[in-house]
Amino acid sequence: MKCRHCSSELTHTFLDLGFAPPSNAYLTKDDLTKPEKYYPLKVMVCDQCWLVQTEDYAQADELFDSEYAYFSSTSTGWLKHAKEYAEKMTKELSLNEKSLVIEVASNDGYLLKNFLEKKIPCLGIEPTASTAKAAEALGIPVLQEFFGEKLGEQLSQEGRQADLIAGNNVYAHVPEINDFTRGLKAALKPGGIITLEFPHLMRLIEFNQFDTIYHEHFSYLSLYTVKKIFSAAGLRIWNVEELSTHGGSLRVYGCHLDDGRQALPAVEIILQNEKERGLQNLSVYEAFQEKADAIKNDFLEFLITQKKLGKKVAAYGAAAKGNTLLNYAGVKPDLLSFVCDAAIAKQGKFMPGSHIPIYEPNNLFDGSLDYVVILPWNISDEVVKQNQELKDAGVLFVTAVPELRCS
Repeated sequence: MKCRHCSSELTHTFLDLGFAPPSNAYLTKDDLTKPEKYYPLKVMVCDQCWLVQTEDYAQADELFDSEYAYFSSTSTGWLKHAKEYAEKMTKELSLNEKSLVIEVASNDGYLLKNFLEKKIPCLGIEPTASTAKAAEALGIPVLQEFFGEKLGEQLSQEGRQADLIAGNNVYAHVPEINDFTRGLKAALKPGGIITLEFPHLMRLIEFNQFDTIYHEHFSYLSLYTVKKIFSAAGLRIWNVEELSTHGGSLRVYGCHLDDGRQALPAVEIILQNEKERGLQNLSVYEAFQEKADAIKNDFLEFLITQKKLGKKVAAYGAAAKGNTLLNYAGVKPDLLSFVCDAAIAKQGKFMPGSHIPIYEPNNLFDGSLDYVVILPWNISDEVVKQNQELKDAGVLFVTAVPELRCS
């Protein structure tokens, strides 16, 4: 396999998680009697541009189909994050009724609705039917397509270049990252701004976040690598912010290469931090498998111990990262009774691979539980706060990443 960015030969493995079904391919009861698709889940690192990437097996249209069930509006914390972003960008860019905001991977309208309320014209680009339909119901215009250079050029020719292009947690999801980035350039107005948010590879390694690796994430990104990809497409990163979202993310600010903005000191500071943490050193990547295996083994040992003691364990959050952990550990309903999730689209379905049933959150309060495993550990504080009644009743909350913790 060749590197998706620089086409160098890939020979170094970052992590091998065996075989797993796509993490967002939730199953119906009828699906349980049918064969289930599994793909290798192996991640490589390029020793030239340091792009960390999955091996080429699963195709994007197989992963992001009409049944794709991730709805951004499920998390109240994420809605707050989106609203604060919209306020910030509206003020800094003086956006008004003559501006255009484009969001790539606009999901269910969780972000663009904030611009719509301000009467700022916006356009969502979202390939998955279920989430696009939810956004359209809010009055947000949506192009139901995958984004890339062709669509970016089309928007440019139609006179629909944007003052602001936002992409939250989409950059890792695109298999053709160069084509996608060229599309951003084509769709960006002269003097316009691109902001992309994505989990920071440096934090993934630092906090052992191996469960954020799944087929839908084709790339795992450092600022160093994103700067290279932007530059190759005729774009430049002039600012970057560190965010707490998704266990530690970056928000990069991009513009055209010939834009007059001066690069802010934050860019060089984070580049230096990455270098000091060894992100351009193979030994850092080669040591990660052992850390992932330790987390998996500790989690499995915990579940087996509780079963032997006659304790009942369920989980909260039918998240993609939870499916990576459960499938790598080989967990089935005998060890984890059920998972509760606030997303109606997931309720009544089953987790891919493990076939653990997904219920509505009220099922946590049946009085029989001893432990609740929070699979989306990045919102664990929010989950505990929402379920304080359980904690008061003596139920313990558990997270497996970055290490096993009970509270």
